Amino acid sequence: MRFVFPPIRRSRNPLVRALSLVLGLAAVGVLLVFGVVVIGVLFVGGLAFFAVRQWKLARGRPVGAQASAPKDPDVLEGEFVVIRQGQPVHHH
Repeated sequence: MRFVFPPIRRSRNPLVRALSLVLGLAAVGVLLVFGVVVIGVLFVGGLAFFAVRQWKLARGRPVGAQASAPKDPDVLEGEFVVIRQGQPVHHH
């Protein structure tokens, strides 16, 4: 079974056709302006976020939560379990 849309009935009145063309162009213009505004807001927000982050880094403040203490680069951090021979391993 096929679904077929009914044929589009275009008005023969040139005034109605011109008005629908103008309304369509106005709708496209509004959507374009809205898109440009959204892109601008995202761009300005990204610049502000980047500037604040760079300012904090320049002042020497830690950006992350774990950047408070200096870390030894030779120390590997993480959770581990000592496995002994002959004993069953219990996973957490």
